[in-house]
Amino acid sequence: MEIFLSAVFGELATRSVSFFVNKYSKQQMQAMEINLERVLLRAQVIVDEAEGRCITNQGMLRQVSMLRDAMYQGFYALDTLRYRAFEKDCSGDHEVANNSWALSKFSCAKRLCLSSSSSTKTSQELQVEEALDNLRTMILDVSETVMFLTAYPRLHRQPYNMHLQMENCMFGRQMEMELVLNFLLHTPSCSSRLDRFDVLPIVGPGSCGKSTLIAHVCNDERVRDHFSQIAFFCHGTARDEDIAILTDRYAHNRKLLIVFEVVGELSDDLWQRLCYLSTSCATSGSKIIITSRSNKITELGTTQTMTLKDLPHEAFWYFFKVITFGSTDPRMHPRLAYLAMEISKTLKGSLVSANITARVLKADFSIQHWCKILKFTRGSVVEKHQSMVGAHPHDRLTETKPKPLYLRRLGQTSADLFISSQYQTCSSQEELPEITLQDVLYGGVKPRGSFKVLAWKSPLPPYRCYIFACEIQQLQTRVVKRRRSLNNSGITRVGVDASIA
Repeated sequence: MEIFLSAVFGELATRSVSFFVNKYSKQQMQAMEINLERVLLRAQVIVDEAEGRCITNQGMLRQVSMLRDAMYQGFYALDTLRYRAFEKDCSGDHEVANNSWALSKFSCAKRLCLSSSSSTKTSQELQVEEALDNLRTMILDVSETVMFLTAYPRLHRQPYNMHLQMENCMFGRQMEMELVLNFLLHTPSCSSRLDRFDVLPIVGPGSCGKSTLIAHVCNDERVRDHFSQIAFFCHGTARDEDIAILTDRYAHNRKLLIVFEVVGELSDDLWQRLCYLSTSCATSGSKIIITSRSNKITELGTTQTMTLKDLPHEAFWYFFKVITFGSTDPRMHPRLAYLAMEISKTLKGSLVSANITARVLKADFSIQHWCKILKFTRGSVVEKHQSMVGAHPHDRLTETKPKPLYLRRLGQTSADLFISSQYQTCSSQEELPEITLQDVLYGGVKPRGSFKVLAWKSPLPPYRCYIFACEIQQLQTRVVKRRRSLNNSGITRVGVDASIA
């Protein structure tokens, strides 16, 4: 009896202490949430005002860019704090784990679980405090910059920048755009091996926004007024007739801007043609912009190379949240917001995947549908592909030489979608496929044989369309092909193909 009473009183004391600690911790976190919201509002006002100005000072651009990154980190910490309570409610893994070791209310194991959850809260408190301190420091650092912002003229907003939907506006490349504009409009000509041309190399992985950045720059009225002609050479081609037309039409020494998008490697012969073009039909002040996935083009630059990277995870989550929920406030659907955060982690910064997945999620605002998409993207797409080839699908598609992919289809276990190649085109250049990647992965469409799918059509200039060459492959067929290839090569291997494991 005494042992039972001591256990009861001990449990009551433990629960009382836990109640007061949790109540104090909850009040403290609510105060931190309010403070972080206020500081984020101040940071957003400064960033929005800076983005509306034509800033030419590179130091000021870097300061604003650092403040923008800190703002995205703050929004990510705030959302993590808000939606952490729904982790166990929305995750089937936690439910299975809880049911598998159901113990009594007085068990020591449950106390260990409570202590681990409190440690998780402590780490989240530290994350919020770090984001709050970082934002406050950045706002103090740019206090003088805010005073100088009014000295810069306001930007002329073009029609496609007036849309309220974020997918219709360039996101996360404001500083890079201003740097390219400064190179084109304000950087004086320098002597180089091209004699008349200054060259800006832009390097970055596939689908990171190089073409979109250049299109926005070239659509700027200041750039169009500064150069007599803007010539585009895409997909690594510069034909003799193209150069002849430019040479004949602009033989009177006018300023020329050449945008050259390299696909693969830039050959010496092609570069020599551009050198000939620079000396035959352009005057001092003409410039070249070269974009490529390869770092080899950095040797051709006469100025510092601009390197584009995928968006940081915090900025990518901000973008994915906005295009997924649209005008709907995520705080009205906290469970869906938590699921969206988990889904964004599996996409690894892919803008194409973000737009496809957001469209699928917006089709059905239900917990069951979003849980199904999370389970599919996390297990059938990412984990399966990494176990097969040791890399994320986004990494395979954005390499200098993209490699084939095997993707599982939603609800299908007997066949995979084999993506053999991909390429980009403009909607006006060729007829687009009627089947979309969304239909094949998430819908009931099952084409036969080899076919092409439209992965995504960008609503931004230059309106690129991403097309994949695909094939539905049965698992048994792949096993037979694998065994035949091994037999023909004289290799004997025990076991099954790793692609179906």
